[in-house]
Amino acid sequence: MQTVVPQLRMTDAKKAMAFYIDQLGFSVDWQHQFEPGLPLFLQITRDGQTLFLSGHAGDCAPGGAVYFWVPDADALYTAFTAKGVKPLKPIEDMPWGVREFLLVDPDHNKLRFGTELNP
Repeated sequence: MQTVVPQLRMTDAKKAMAFYIDQLGFSVDWQHQFEPGLPLFLQITRDGQTLFLSGHAGDCAPGGAVYFWVPDADALYTAFTAKGVKPLKPIEDMPWGVREFLLVDPDHNKLRFGTELNP
């Protein structure tokens, strides 16, 4: 069970949803908006990993970062790039024993996906 939910800022809900839902394969668990025209708040999940995306300026600032531990970074890298995602850094073995790659969302939030090389 995930015990911490990272929260990232989104400034354009349509762009954020296109990136996270259409390209990365997250699904919307729920969303809240006090009324039309006000900021949107979403909970999204992909393979048991959950994020909050907030359109509320007071919640957090663009440019956050999240690290995702995944079973197979290579497979995920292939799936994401097939959907048109352009990684900021390609997949590679890191000196600290992880194979990882880096994506950046439309709000400059950094998303790293990694798999331990020798678990």
